[in-house]
Amino acid sequence: MTANCLPVKPKQVQSLLTRDGICLEADVYYPHGEGPWPVLLMRQPYGRGIASTVVYAHPTWYAAQGYIVVIQDVRGRGTSGGEFQLFAHEVNDGYDSIQWASELPGSDGQVGMYGFSYQGMTQLYAAQAKPPALKVLAPAMVGYDPYQDWAYENGALRLQAGLGWAIQLAAETARLKGDATAFDALRAASRNLPLNGPMVADPEVLKHYAPDSFWHDWLAHPQDDRYWRSLKPDLTDVDLPMLHVGGWFDPYLTGDVRLFKEIAGHSQYPQHFWVGPWTHLPWSHKVGDRDFGPEAMNPIDRLQVQWFDYFLKGQGRLGKNSVNLFEMGSNGWQRFEDWPAATEVQKYYLQSTGLAGMRADDGRLGIAAPTAPGNDVLVHDPWRPAPTLGGHVSWPGGSCDRTALDGRSDILTYTTPMLESDLTVAGEVTVRLQIQTDAPSYDICAVLSVVQPDGGVFNLTQGYRRMLEPWDRPVVVPLQPTCFRLKAGQAMRLSLSGACFPAYTVNSGTVTDAPNLVPTIDHQVITLAIHQGTETLVVLPLS
Repeated sequence: MTANCLPVKPKQVQSLLTRDGICLEADVYYPHGEGPWPVLLMRQPYGRGIASTVVYAHPTWYAAQGYIVVIQDVRGRGTSGGEFQLFAHEVNDGYDSIQWASELPGSDGQVGMYGFSYQGMTQLYAAQAKPPALKVLAPAMVGYDPYQDWAYENGALRLQAGLGWAIQLAAETARLKGDATAFDALRAASRNLPLNGPMVADPEVLKHYAPDSFWHDWLAHPQDDRYWRSLKPDLTDVDLPMLHVGGWFDPYLTGDVRLFKEIAGHSQYPQHFWVGPWTHLPWSHKVGDRDFGPEAMNPIDRLQVQWFDYFLKGQGRLGKNSVNLFEMGSNGWQRFEDWPAATEVQKYYLQSTGLAGMRADDGRLGIAAPTAPGNDVLVHDPWRPAPTLGGHVSWPGGSCDRTALDGRSDILTYTTPMLESDLTVAGEVTVRLQIQTDAPSYDICAVLSVVQPDGGVFNLTQGYRRMLEPWDRPVVVPLQPTCFRLKAGQAMRLSLSGACFPAYTVNSGTVTDAPNLVPTIDHQVITLAIHQGTETLVVLPLS
């Protein structure tokens, strides 16, 4: 493949009528040449002129590789007709769009799809309908299970990411309606997220200017119920080759892993998976406060063309399954035949004299269980909750220096001695805790970091969980999947807190059917006692 090997014709605007008579419009990019050409289709809700260029090369680049590229506004967005409803029409509209694209002048009848986030989900919904012309997908950063992988994390609402997105989509709705008052109010809210109202998750700006926003449904359904199950793409009988893409600091990585495992478990086609050290956007080598080096620069455009060339043109060679994970620390790519399984683990136990929240040298992670178990007591104050810094759900995300943050007394820290040899980790890290509390409900945030020889502390992965059963029971907190190498002379740290605001809503300390709609005036101080012993530890999957 040679970049920009063909000239590209001026963009065309073409439209189709869906089965229920809605006009959907698209920008179509043709390469100069005889053809016929395979089609690459992206369906997105942000105005097709953007074409996901926040992470991908412009459609003209893909067209220059010998493809008809179609960037379509989904229903109710851009200049497409109908009413936009989150995910509601993407199965049928996806089918109709694929079959229409396959019959465009110059098409060879084969369609592949690409795109990330919502544009990744439109691929999965379209695949559910099994259009005959759809041959290959490249879904990136998809919240495959919208409840578990997108809106909530282990029962806790992802406030900052979800609310910001809801306001963005509501502002676009106002713009399309020509409602300048609503647009200006929502745009201002997006630049300064409204987190200071009486009910933080339900700001007045959305209630007033976007009463039909999906966000109100998300708040009304805090449990994984029928509403959420109706939104999950049904790929039970779908078998297509897929190029999966994720990021270590992307909020939807669990969805990428869930999708890859499910499809690779039964597919007759190759399933390739690339996970870089990226946030949701951009896919850059500089993530938060860390530079992961030249190998972390975005390779996905070239990989996608190689992928599509193989399945749509019969060019090139591919192996069966291939998992390519960027190893933070060594700052290079590691290849696995499948998603790494925890066949070998390393356990680190929590130890302290009870001052893990007061002194950085008190809390320790050791490979031996403590012989004289004690407690660390953590007090969560809703007036000043432990704040968000980097990670996979906040904005901006990534790996950030949390040295000062770990100095807070409402964050417990446990650190290994400086390592004598390298430690390599790949897969799902879990933190197991024994907790007792004085409140009916509480949250626990766990962050795993590297401690540099100069004392700098940079987060590698983290997890969050909302608990509704407070009494002295084991708690398992799954952390975001990860891959890293700690080098000799570095150390590892676990940080624990009762909040991570505004990435997640603050726990009110009460049990209610509407946990995200408890007025802040009713929020309680929550005391957590972290017991040390054989059930309180970090479990690392070694690679």
